[in-house]
Amino acid sequence: MREKRDLKVQAIEKGTVIDHIPAGQALNVLHILGISGDFKSTVSFVMNAQGARGKKDVVKIEGKEINVGELNKIALIAPGATVNIIRNFEVKRKYNVIIPNYIEGVLRCINPNCISNSKEPIKSKFAVLQSEEKEVFLRCVYCNSIIYENIVRHLF
Repeated sequence: MREKRDLKVQAIEKGTVIDHIPAGQALNVLHILGISGDFKSTVSFVMNAQGARGKKDVVKIEGKEINVGELNKIALIAPGATVNIIRNFEVKRKYNVIIPNYIEGVLRCINPNCISNSKEPIKSKFAVLQSEEKEVFLRCVYCNSIIYENIVRHLF
């Protein structure tokens, strides 16, 4: 007979826990947050965990509280995520990720001829939209080009 074993992830004293990330997107969340091999604090993540709403990823980052800009970027790939700010081992703030209507200066337009890709001092700006299937896609406000997959590849 097999025993059921739960893998316990250590609680963090101070930092951020991002839950309900779509399965397979945890590494993209780490990329958005600029967390790589030289990050000095503990980072834990679980991919493809079974949750009440289906498969999900979870990311725990010791010693880092994410800011609004990072939260907006995460919303592009994980619109149903929740973000918990931890202090003294307790949840001090909890956010449900909300998809912004527009996002400015964080993505590169896929159209090489777009004015936002020229030498003009114009920040890129995208309307953030959702399909009927709840998938996020972006429309450039300058040239109407659409980014609908691999959004993370277009981040600055």
